[in-house]
Amino acid sequence: QVQLVESGGGLVQPGGSLRLSCVASGSAASINTMGWYRQAPGKQRELVAIINTSGGTTYADSVKARFTVSRDNAKNTVYLQMNSLKPEDTALYYCNAYIRLPLSPIWKAYWGQGTQVTVSS
Repeated sequence: QVQLVESGGGLVQPGGSLRLSCVASGSAASINTMGWYRQAPGKQRELVAIINTSGGTTYADSVKARFTVSRDNAKNTVYLQMNSLKPEDTALYYCNAYIRLPLSPIWKAYWGQGTQVTVSS
């Protein structure tokens, strides 16, 4: 019943901007921390940014001051505003969320299928 739907990826020139969105379905579910990870070819998946239910954030050093993660709890949505994009930001970006189903005491990690971000001139 739970799925994460991502949008906003695409091709952009260096220095450009993109805004990624991820919507978690299932209004009856409880949603905790949400965030973004990315994986480039030949590299390990890495944390990009996460945000908790109170608005506290954590960023990778490589994106700090350029990316901003935010959320709209009423819409079950997390965003990633990406500015001053660099070629090294090119990767498949995955949405992540910890979700607890109704009547369940267990928090589980859910992942989107990924959205491609390509930064190239």
